[in-house]
Amino acid sequence: MSKNINKVSVAGLLIALGIIYGDIGTSPLYVLNAIVNGRVISESLILGSLSCIIWTLTLQTTVKYVILTLKADNKGEGGIFSLYALVRRRRKWLVLPAMIGGAALLADGIITPPISITSAVEGLKQINLFADITTKTIVIIVIVILILLFFLQQFGTASIGKLFGPIMMIWFAMLAVLGIFHLADDLYIFKALSPHYAIQLLTEYPSGFWILGAVFLCTTGAEALYSDLGHCGRGNIRVSWVFVKTCLILNYLGQGAWLLANYKGVEISGHVAESFNTFFGIMPQWFKLPGTIIATIAAIIASQALISGSFTLISEAQRLNLWPKMKIVYPTVEKGQLFIPGVNTLLFIGCTGVVLYFQKSSNMEAAYGLAITMCMISTSILFANYMVSHRVLSLWIYLYLALYFTIEISFLIANLKKFPHGGYVTLMVGGALFSVMYVWYRSRKIKNRYVEFVRLEHYIPMIQELSNDRTVPKYSTHLVYLTSADNPKEIEHKIIYSILNKKPKRADIYWFVHIDTLDDPYTCDYYVDHIIPNDIIRVEFRLGFRIQQRVNLMFRRVVEELVNNNEVNITSRYESLERNNIVGDFQFIVMEKFLSNDNELPFIEKVIMKLHLWLKDVSLSEERGFGLDPSFVSVEKFPLIISSTPSIKLQRIYSEQDNE
Repeated sequence: MSKNINKVSVAGLLIALGIIYGDIGTSPLYVLNAIVNGRVISESLILGSLSCIIWTLTLQTTVKYVILTLKADNKGEGGIFSLYALVRRRRKWLVLPAMIGGAALLADGIITPPISITSAVEGLKQINLFADITTKTIVIIVIVILILLFFLQQFGTASIGKLFGPIMMIWFAMLAVLGIFHLADDLYIFKALSPHYAIQLLTEYPSGFWILGAVFLCTTGAEALYSDLGHCGRGNIRVSWVFVKTCLILNYLGQGAWLLANYKGVEISGHVAESFNTFFGIMPQWFKLPGTIIATIAAIIASQALISGSFTLISEAQRLNLWPKMKIVYPTVEKGQLFIPGVNTLLFIGCTGVVLYFQKSSNMEAAYGLAITMCMISTSILFANYMVSHRVLSLWIYLYLALYFTIEISFLIANLKKFPHGGYVTLMVGGALFSVMYVWYRSRKIKNRYVEFVRLEHYIPMIQELSNDRTVPKYSTHLVYLTSADNPKEIEHKIIYSILNKKPKRADIYWFVHIDTLDDPYTCDYYVDHIIPNDIIRVEFRLGFRIQQRVNLMFRRVVEELVNNNEVNITSRYESLERNNIVGDFQFIVMEKFLSNDNELPFIEKVIMKLHLWLKDVSLSEERGFGLDPSFVSVEKFPLIISSTPSIKLQRIYSEQDNE
């Protein structure tokens, strides 16, 4: 993929249009509505706002993401976790912006489908036939669409996904044509191309700075350009963005010219605001019904792309040990297409809740944008570290940080005004998602601090002796343990204890399997170390963070290859079975921790561990998470004693008979 990342093709351009521009492409539905709502239409407001939109799309989307961030490809893959995987070895604290960014993107996935679909369906109000449609009816229509959308996720989009590109091509062409049609309403609208009017709005217009909260909505889908780098390729994204940006700007200019020609001096509030919609207002009356249908389909495609992106995000977070294990289903053979039932349910509940709570798209605008600014700031921090690791001149790095911290922190401050009006919803959702990531990551660090590793060589003679001791009942022909020891010469003490002490487990061959999650996305290889040939074998899988850890299938493939190479004999050692060349049984042992009463952790760490174990209970079990067949798995529980047990003073009392 990385070799072809700069190639441009017609098919690639259509795919890019279909899957990455839905969010940013449907923003004309609500951006200018959010800006003018509650304000008097004036030349300074419209020209200043349009100038802010144009230069936000230029600096934030074009320069930051399309030109700069797309360079940070991880073997052809993009997204905040791919970027984190590239830089995580530089500084340990970089996991924090990665988690904040990931949580913000997931929170965005809960607000984008409702606002996009609701804004599109509200276009029915502009049609004479449906002019009296109630908010309750619109809410019902939106929820029905959401039910169908989330229900169909389990079947994948391989069959209908090919239509997304052509449909979005029609959508963007429609945006451009509608905009061009109204440019003549006020040709002075082209003055908005100058940044002078943006600066004037922010510095001179009353409370002009706070308009940035609404302006920011025009670039909320910028992160998707980077996230879908692996699906589309850098070349296709850059070329298609020229077309998309042109269509967006033409539509915004057309909306602005129409507003100045028809509503100059009018305050958009009260009764006027009820039936007011800039996007559908620029449509001819005869086109409003087909226009609403096309807008609704485009909003559904935008939502689909965001939902699929959320699945990919969670799967990457699992591989990087930032999220509890969840069931992942692959509904089609298409690369990168997956379905996570738990995330699908979470997003559906969240989206439905947002629609029922806010009712109107104008209310949802207040909740939108606050969380995603945190994601953009996080990307800036990670990308700056990427530039450091690639020896970019310090001057350019500081200039990059100064420019984008100024822009994004300004957007963040402006969006904070939305907090009491609904912004708290996405911050609460994002905060909850971040908490899950933080607890999962921090608990692993706490456990690793106290895991005791021992030198395997010290126990090899005892394991061999046990294997040959026929007085001990055989536990299994092949005994397989999953080990977290990075050093091949070490093993967890708990595994040695399980083999030798906790009901001694005699086996003919002991296998120790280790999984090393790599920083690149699609590496899938393994290394075999015959510690004692045909007796003790260590298998190390080196898997990219986008590879599903299906240990059961992978281990079987390794064993087959070793047998074909005559490196191991897996025939049963029972005499009757050996004579008939019957393959011996394989038994996997999974070690499951529980919080012992002997723990004396600091209060915060104790809370983290309790939350971790609760998350473990409600998430996928260890054996299913690794793709193991439960019928060949034994689970052993052992106490997580991560502090020394306090000494207890016990005094023996002797009876008179004992004294005698």
